[in-house]
Amino acid sequence: MTPSGKPLSVAVIGAGMAGRSHAAGYRNVNTVFGAGLPPVRLAAIADANVTLGEDAARRYGYEKALPSWEAVVDDPTIDAVSIVVGNDLHRPIAEALVAAGKHVLCEKPLAGSLEDARAMAELERTADVVTAVGYTFRRSPGIAAIREHVRRGELADLSLFSGRYWCDYATDPKGPLTWRFKGGLGSGALGDVGSHLIDVAEYVAGPIAAVSGATLSTQIPKRPLPLGAVVGHNAAPVSDEVGEVENEDTASFTARFESGLVGTFSVTRTGFGLPNGLAFDVLGLGGRAAFDQHRPAEYLFDDAQPDPRTRGARQIIAGPNLPYFAGGVPMEAPGVGASNADNFTYQARAFLDQVAGVAEPRPACATFADAVRTMEIIQAVVESSRGGGAAVTVPPLV
Repeated sequence: MTPSGKPLSVAVIGAGMAGRSHAAGYRNVNTVFGAGLPPVRLAAIADANVTLGEDAARRYGYEKALPSWEAVVDDPTIDAVSIVVGNDLHRPIAEALVAAGKHVLCEKPLAGSLEDARAMAELERTADVVTAVGYTFRRSPGIAAIREHVRRGELADLSLFSGRYWCDYATDPKGPLTWRFKGGLGSGALGDVGSHLIDVAEYVAGPIAAVSGATLSTQIPKRPLPLGAVVGHNAAPVSDEVGEVENEDTASFTARFESGLVGTFSVTRTGFGLPNGLAFDVLGLGGRAAFDQHRPAEYLFDDAQPDPRTRGARQIIAGPNLPYFAGGVPMEAPGVGASNADNFTYQARAFLDQVAGVAEPRPACATFADAVRTMEIIQAVVESSRGGGAAVTVPPLV
């Protein structure tokens, strides 16, 4: 662990939209939750697209831009690193960083294949550094509050979890064929946004035991090849040549949780008009709760009020009464808002608290092992779809 008082030196590998979110998170960590964390040195942002990396380093106050992830590995002054690049690169980068004694926060999904993910979990088991995965929705005040309602039994026995993550970033057939459209079934919408939804479901409602009724489909089977680098989901110049889309645009399935709870799930990247549509309802015999990322500063809650005249769903506005909000925003008052950017700050603070050995850190980040479990569930969904919707058991929690 870093000795008390010595600055923690951080770097981000990847300067796209998610990489910038990590960069901003590290920049803000000492503005939230009071004292206790050592000073943070914003050391470097690395990207093969040097112009993109230099722009991100300038915007977010990092000392320098580096042209490769290997340059981060070779810098002995860097303590902790976020990996925010294509999924197939996660394993080799993580292995090199851990071998160099650096702490690692890796974006989801954990790897490009389940085999690589399991190898990373084994690496984590023997590593003498902190390793974590970027499931940022765990840091949403509304989602964390709903989890607390469930844990306290305020919804009574759960009867249904219904979740969806509908996005529209792939609705344009002229959108370029990037790495997101490569890889086998399960690495498309399921891996990109479904991994978040599955993690949220288990975070709120407990472990999933089996999946069934899975259907995967691709609405746009061919896409034009890009003429140059593509940043995030942005449009880019394309050629007249097209390539095959190798994974799914849309997926749906049902799940049985270990508790007996039933779950329904749907994910898509071709959901017109839905920029970031993570949403879910969790129903119980004595209450219900609902969250929609398009309205991230609130959630709905309904329980058995003693007076029938006051029964019905109530809008709970994010404020100091919710997890993370107190001490986590400059204006600690209901109604001032909460955003996905805040979640990245809270996640970065929790990660660096673990790195620094803070005595009472925020809830720990998800682990590589947690992310392997998500990928095992995704693999079970793929197997169910190949088997005509047959039920497939998910490996139990160890």
